Amino acid sequence: MDSVDSVFYTDRIGPSSNPLLDQLPSYQSLLYRRKSSATGSGTKRRGSSRTHSTSSWKWKGDRVEETPKTVSLERTVRELAKTMEEKRRDNEQRMKQDQDLSSWKKWRQHARRSLKRMKEDAVELLSRLELWRGDIHVIEGMFGTGILSYFSFLRFLVLLNFIIFLLMFGFVILPIVIAPHFSGNTTFNLYDGNECRYYPSTSRRGLVVFHQYITDVLSGTGFLEETYLFYGYYKVEAIHYPRITYNLPLAYVLVTVTYLFLSLIWIVKRSAAGFKRSLVQDEDRFQSFCNKIFAGWDFCITNETAARLKSSSLLYELKTDLEEERIKQKIADRTRKEKCRIYVLRLVLNLFVVAVLAACFYSIYRATVYSQKSQMNPPANFILDLIYEYLPSIVITLANFITPLMFTLIIQFEDYSPAFEIRFTLMRCVFMRLASIGVLLCSLWSQITSCSGSTCPCGYNHKLYPCWESRVGQEMYKLMIFDFIIIGAVTIFVEFPRKLIVTYCDCGLAKWWGQQEFAIPQNVLEIVYGQTICWIGTFYCPLLPAISTIKYFIVFYIKKMTLVKNCRPATRPFRASSSNFFFLVVLLIGLALACAPVIVSIAQISCSQACGPFVNYTTSWEVVPLSVSQLPDGLRTFLFALSSEAFAVSFFVITCLAMFYVIALAGAHKRVVNQLREQLEMEGRDKRFLIQKLCQAQVTCAISTAAAAQSHSVRESQDHRGSQNYDNPGGVFLVQPPVSATHV
Repeated sequence: MDSVDSVFYTDRIGPSSNPLLDQLPSYQSLLYRRKSSATGSGTKRRGSSRTHSTSSWKWKGDRVEETPKTVSLERTVRELAKTMEEKRRDNEQRMKQDQDLSSWKKWRQHARRSLKRMKEDAVELLSRLELWRGDIHVIEGMFGTGILSYFSFLRFLVLLNFIIFLLMFGFVILPIVIAPHFSGNTTFNLYDGNECRYYPSTSRRGLVVFHQYITDVLSGTGFLEETYLFYGYYKVEAIHYPRITYNLPLAYVLVTVTYLFLSLIWIVKRSAAGFKRSLVQDEDRFQSFCNKIFAGWDFCITNETAARLKSSSLLYELKTDLEEERIKQKIADRTRKEKCRIYVLRLVLNLFVVAVLAACFYSIYRATVYSQKSQMNPPANFILDLIYEYLPSIVITLANFITPLMFTLIIQFEDYSPAFEIRFTLMRCVFMRLASIGVLLCSLWSQITSCSGSTCPCGYNHKLYPCWESRVGQEMYKLMIFDFIIIGAVTIFVEFPRKLIVTYCDCGLAKWWGQQEFAIPQNVLEIVYGQTICWIGTFYCPLLPAISTIKYFIVFYIKKMTLVKNCRPATRPFRASSSNFFFLVVLLIGLALACAPVIVSIAQISCSQACGPFVNYTTSWEVVPLSVSQLPDGLRTFLFALSSEAFAVSFFVITCLAMFYVIALAGAHKRVVNQLREQLEMEGRDKRFLIQKLCQAQVTCAISTAAAAQSHSVRESQDHRGSQNYDNPGGVFLVQPPVSATHV
């Protein structure tokens, strides 16, 4: 036993002379690095002071030290991964240690534990109050974390829109509502005879047919245009309370900037975790295979169908990885002629895609112009008037439905890898959906800013659009309502009948058609499209976030019913579906697109002179410098200093330095990650080496044991035969008798 101990345990005082530990790959690699660093010219010998840890051993100089295992005493006993007997022993030991403490330390420890327990109880209570907590757990248990990410993303948008609604309601609508009840004196912007200030009433007079109310509700015209729903109703310049004066135009602009900035901060904060994971993601395909094979299963799945789909999705991902490796090898083996052919083909196909997008955008432009002209005519037919109202929304919806099918067909001829095919197709669809909103707004602004003469006396076409902000808000309102109608109509009239046909019809066509798949990326693009509309339209339609909140609240249950009853999870899921990083990136693109028209309309386009809170200003942004000029001298000087060029340059320099520091820190962290990865690989080699030595020792021990047992059995057999010869008197002596001392 001493010999065995001498192999694994060495003397800690003198230099190591253990032949086994000296043969470890980690120790040999350390000696090699020391040798290479020692041979460098003009460098210090840092190898002798560098420590390198392998598992529970630490090499320091030429000695082997065992790293002590530290146990955090801050963790509670129930959180320790120990048996009940060990936990009781630890608890008794801690109680004995507490008895030796002073009264002050006992009180601090008790207070710390009480605060920690209160924090845990508060977190548990808040988690119980979380929206759709039970429904999301059921979805996670039935279909796994991939589909869970979509519904979690939908819940995030519901909360975001609700916060935006609270901002608009609390700072814009509520002061106007409570002003008469709190002795508030409201200053309104009234008509003074100027032609730019004339705003005719849009409410219907006399006997009104019922379907006209339906048209007003669906299009936002008529009586709805003169409510809190649209920008034109807020004709308040200021609200004078007994002690303060509330500047509503300034509040309107600041709330708009606040909800856009809040959305940016919230989205970036949620995407930070996924971005950190992407920084340390290993590019080695072998590790990807290992992760999918050994750690790819979702143990939250309890449904048999979902388990089969998860198995098929893992199989598909493995096939996709192998296909990507095959395509990479194929790309590496391409000749110059094949490269020229594929590049020419991709160029032609991308030109065709650009032509399709241009045709869609032109169709949206013509539909918008025709719809605006048709609305100027007197109503003739209820159905035709409603179609004219929703003509841009119909064209946009058709373009969003047809172009993804064309993109999916075209991408098959471009010879990309499967993963890149999915990403590239999705980015094309994102561009189509979001750019269509931009084309609609550009079409509206081309009509708003164009007059029959050379210039517009009011800065916009006040004859056709006396309150152009309300008209833009109506278009965003119609896009929101029509998008909700399409989601419900597709569920009721397409997915549900398809489910019935596939379930109860045994024909071959129905079996080939199959059950509807719940495609996560397409559904995410659908709600991102609606959220972009909400961001743009909130400035022109302050109650649009409330409508969006109600819409997504209902959409959650529609999609849940669709998933459980009508659809099945996609057998080829998008790889980023297990995390929200891709969803949030698309949402950031939508936010960037939404900020552009809102900023342009606030800072560049002349605001309406007949409606809204900015009738006394050329642009909406003019209220900000005017309000700043009315502040006290010290605060005004401070704000002007913040907006000066010197501060901007200094802030830019500091931001660049901070960015360089973060980049350097990220590079250092990446190097540490690489070193830790190399250390893990080295520990794996050490374990493999020790296992080989252990196997060799076991084989040697077994051979020596067998040889010893065999020799022992041979000796026993010889002794047994010898004893039989001595005991038999009639036998022959095989052993020579001893020489007698008296023998002559």
